[in-house]
Amino acid sequence: MNLFSFIFGVFAFIIAVILWIAVFFKEEIASTREKDPASRGYFHIILCYPGLHALIAYRIAHALWYKKMYIVADFISKIARLFTGVEIHPGAMIGTGLFIDHGMGVVIGETTIIGEHVTLFQGVTLGGTGKETGKRHPTLGDNIVVGAGAKVLGNIIVGSNSYIGANAVVINSVPRNTTVVGVPGRVTRQDGNKIDLKLDHSRVLDPVMQNIQQLSKRLESLEKKKS
Repeated sequence: MNLFSFIFGVFAFIIAVILWIAVFFKEEIASTREKDPASRGYFHIILCYPGLHALIAYRIAHALWYKKMYIVADFISKIARLFTGVEIHPGAMIGTGLFIDHGMGVVIGETTIIGEHVTLFQGVTLGGTGKETGKRHPTLGDNIVVGAGAKVLGNIIVGSNSYIGANAVVINSVPRNTTVVGVPGRVTRQDGNKIDLKLDHSRVLDPVMQNIQQLSKRLESLEKKKS
């Protein structure tokens, strides 16, 4: 085999891999293009996004896991963690369209279930509480955003179209269409209504601060009545 044939073979293999990714991960690529303004098209996402690379490794490991090739599947997940900073247990169940932004420090536990078109930012943990066996990790519905550093722990359910704020710690189930922030996680409201933030982190309201402000207004009102 001469040098030209070798280079042509490598080039053809790379193109075949890129085409395979473009076909089988089109939902994830489309989700990334929609949600990340920094993306520069298909090739940029395929070549440079560790969240997508972690998902590719997960899909391979997941298939092997359910063929009871546990050690090989787990080894692939650990190699993926080394190169991407994302740890996805091969036993987890993940729907299409998952977008892992930046990725570093994301952990997804073995019995986690994730719906479609979910967004996870860096530092997110979908983990257990250390007290349970069996189903011990959370179940996330569709179209959920989990902010940077948030921890969703235990066998709980996060309803579809919900937003988990950055650094929140959620240990109880969350209803649909809900925004949760704080430690422990609390439902935040605006004018008495649940609010939908989607990806706009700047509009997150702190329910503890809301309560303090309400108490302050109440004290001011009582002081005025006394005077």
